[in-house]
Amino acid sequence: MLGVREAARKDRRLKFTSLLHHISEELLQESFFALKKQAAPGVDGEAWGDYAEDFEKRIHDLHGRVHRGAYRAKPSKRIYIPKPDGRMRPLGIAALEDKIVQQAARTVLECIYEQDFVGFSYGYRPGRSSHRALDALFVGISKRKVNWIIDADIRGFYDNISHEWLMKFVEHRIADPRMLRLLKKWLKAGVSEDGEWSPTKVGTPQGAVISPLYANVFLHYVLDQWIDNWRTRQAKGEVIIVRYADDFVIGFREESDARRCLAALGERLAKFGLELHSEKTRLIEFGRYAEERRAKRGDGPPETFDFLGFTHISGKTRRGDFTIHRKTSRRKFQARLAELKEQISRRRHDDLARVGEWLQSVFRGWCQHYAVPGNSARLQQFRNAIQVMWLRSLQRRSQRGRRLTGQSSRASANAGYRRRKSSTPIPA
Repeated sequence: MLGVREAARKDRRLKFTSLLHHISEELLQESFFALKKQAAPGVDGEAWGDYAEDFEKRIHDLHGRVHRGAYRAKPSKRIYIPKPDGRMRPLGIAALEDKIVQQAARTVLECIYEQDFVGFSYGYRPGRSSHRALDALFVGISKRKVNWIIDADIRGFYDNISHEWLMKFVEHRIADPRMLRLLKKWLKAGVSEDGEWSPTKVGTPQGAVISPLYANVFLHYVLDQWIDNWRTRQAKGEVIIVRYADDFVIGFREESDARRCLAALGERLAKFGLELHSEKTRLIEFGRYAEERRAKRGDGPPETFDFLGFTHISGKTRRGDFTIHRKTSRRKFQARLAELKEQISRRRHDDLARVGEWLQSVFRGWCQHYAVPGNSARLQQFRNAIQVMWLRSLQRRSQRGRRLTGQSSRASANAGYRRRKSSTPIPA
């Protein structure tokens, strides 16, 4: 597929008329092994391990069906997970073979779109990460002339992606009718909830393998190219933007630019069936001189904003220079602890060593995202909180009435583990 990537890089207007043959048996096998082995099954009820027992024969059959046009996409299984604000977020779990073909198609299409996507787009792209997006935002605000921030939120983005507009955008680059039919099959497959099928006229399931690519292509044409053009032709001062999937922040030097852009942005999204969340989208004064200006007006310290799970706070270095402090969002922090409290309660009577290993993996995963400069206090707070929750769970397990807290509780628990000769570690 190097030829596809090179052709896309050389000619941004080139339409690819023959792509499906790149979905080979070898690519389907690689796509199968790239999937998460412990992922929940879709409507087919088939787990990764079930398919692996005779995967070569089954991949051969799948490859034939894809190229004959006999492959049929199954509906996504609808489940709900809690959001930090207490509401439920709908997710769509694709059937295993759909995941395999989607992963293969995504690999092929990324060879093209990675040459088109702009530099300030970071979400779900090869070689990019949320930490790079956070670093780009930090540098953009602290090193450029930024005084105002649009903290934007698109209402129900994945549920409101227009199929018609999405396919029009895809057809700017893809002219292979077989590949286009394949992409449409996943959009039209529908969802299954409690055994009942319902069609999908708009939206793409959040959680599907192909959905991040759909989202990036849609926002590339709706937002990225538009804001790049707007800041070049209409802005009076500097404008920065960092986008991670549907979560984005725009920074401005001039307040007038920020207000005009916010109004134009709402109109731009409405044209394609989207809208800004009125309660979550804000224009705030934030940047190098915001604190000084607000102090003169008697307005108090600059407001904060959240991006990718971090609250961004205007601050100073020890030398008195402007900087941005980043702390784990209180909403994310409390929601995760509430979730862990319930999970620890369910595991109260499990083997101590397994629970300890699980808690260690939870803490490591938390640190992988939230271990950034200046956030060590919140990391320690998270560690202490899960220790206390586990120790309280152990109290109930042992039916002890006394309350263990602080250092004495940790010492007592560790002594008990040594008596049991358990290798169970408290997360560190």
